[in-house]
Formats: sequence, C-alpha cells, structure tokens
Amino acid sequence: MRAALAARGGPNNGNGRREMAGGDFNGFVVVVTGASTGLGRAIAVEVARRGAQVVIVNYARSADEAEETARQVEALGARAVLVQGDVAADDDCRRIAAAAEPFGRIDALFNNAGTTTFAAHGDMDAVSADDFIRLYAVNVVGAFQMVRACRSLLEAAPRPGAVVNTASIAGVTGIGSSVPYAASKGALTTMTLSLARALAPKIRVNAVCPGFIDTPWFGKGLPEATVDRMRAGTAANTPLKAASKPEDIAEATVFLAAPASRHITGETLLVDAGTHLGYAPLVAR
Repeated sequence: MRAALAARGGPNNGNGRREMAGGDFNGFVVVVTGASTGLGRAIAVEVARRGAQVVIVNYARSADEAEETARQVEALGARAVLVQGDVAADDDCRRIAAAAEPFGRIDALFNNAGTTTFAAHGDMDAVSADDFIRLYAVNVVGAFQMVRACRSLLEAAPRPGAVVNTASIAGVTGIGSSVPYAASKGALTTMTLSLARALAPKIRVNAVCPGFIDTPWFGKGLPEATVDRMRAGTAANTPLKAASKPEDIAEATVFLAAPASRHITGETLLVDAGTHLGYAPLVAR
C-alpha cells in the first residue's frame, strides 16, 4: 500500500459539466478516501458532476475499481488523480494530501475510507483486541491523520475548507456489523465535534451517518441470500420504505461540503431513510 501517485486526465474542460449541474463545486479541489467503490465512488462522481476541477481518488487495494471511479469522474470533465494508500499509515495520508499540492488548496476532504469485521454483538469471543485496534486505526485514526495532513491546504481554500467524515448510524445506536465497528464510528462522531471546535473558523468539520447502503461492502462475507433478506428487510422496516443506494447518501454527504452548508459545522447528519426512528436512544433524546 505504498504505491506512487498516478495522475490522470488533462486540464479541466468543464463546459459540459457546468451545464449539467448547478455548479456549486465549480473549480473545487476535492479529496475522497476509500473512493474505489460504493459511497466513495458516488461522492467522487457527484462532486465532479457539480463542477469540481480536480478529484483525488484514494484507494487501498483495488486499482481496477479505482480506475473505474477515475473514468467516471473524467467523463464529467474533472481531472482525476489516483493515489493508493492505507489511511491507517500516516505516511500514506501525507502522500494523499501531497497530490493536491500542485493545485494549491483543498476545498473539501471526504474521509470515507473505512473497514469492519463481522461478528454478533453478543458473542464477545468473536472479536479481539486486534480487531478493535485495526478498526480504530482506519476508521478513527485514519480520519484524524488525513485532516492533519490536509490542514494547511484546507486552510488555503478561498472559503473555509470542508471536512466530511463518513460515520454510521451504528455509531449512534450501537448496531451494525460488530461492536468494534459501532464503537469506532461513535468515536468518529465525537472526534468530529472536537475538530470542528479546534479548526474553526478556517475549516468546517461535519459527519454523515448512513444506515444500510445497498453495496457489495454490506454483503462482504455474507451469503447472497442473507444480503437479499437484509435488503428487503431494510426497505420494509424503514419509515421511507427504502434501501438506500450510494447515490442517495452521496448527495447528502456532498451537501455538507457545499457552499449551501457554509454555516454548518460540528453537525452529525443521519441519512438512513429513518432507520434511527425505531431506536429508543434517539427517540428519547
């Protein structure tokens, strides 16, 4: 996970792109971690659709999938820069940030890279200290290191730079793929508050908390029949009767980095088709 940068595409040719969308990201330099598939890819494509000039596409393992993200970004007129790296490694975070240095700033950083382990919450022997350490290293420490590496470039943006952390409904309600995962996402939402205070007024920091997202990531390690049941059960049991697609979450996520949210910082936005309404901790607050 220490591969060199690979720049793609030529200068911004965004005429068609700006006609397709409102253009609220016109000229933006954007970094998306974990952008090879799923929500990360949807975020990268959405910012390109809205007029971003440069999208830095980070991925940990799958070069082929990251290339496909870059292809979709470039089809919308943005320049894509591919950077392989594991956000748990500080050197990799600094190299990801360095990809934006030629452009002089970062307007938005989407800390989307994440990992999990699958284990029943009641089976305390199913997870180990190593599971906690790895999940925290990627989901929490990785996000912190990315903000630290990108700080000066975020502060160089003409308006306050925006950081959006991908947390999870799991971190709010204590559900999800495992106890370490839920705990790590809870820590990420708390860190969002800390950084929003510490980095203001030059940088805004917010978090988005998706519920179920219909991507291969949610089916990782599970039989297809189980995934089908999860998808159907989610659609049946959410107030909005929907199993969210990556694009559904990406639009809300991108809003938190857009000029329209310029007076929002330290916020945690739940984007889960109403799943949280069925959980007492939120109903009671």
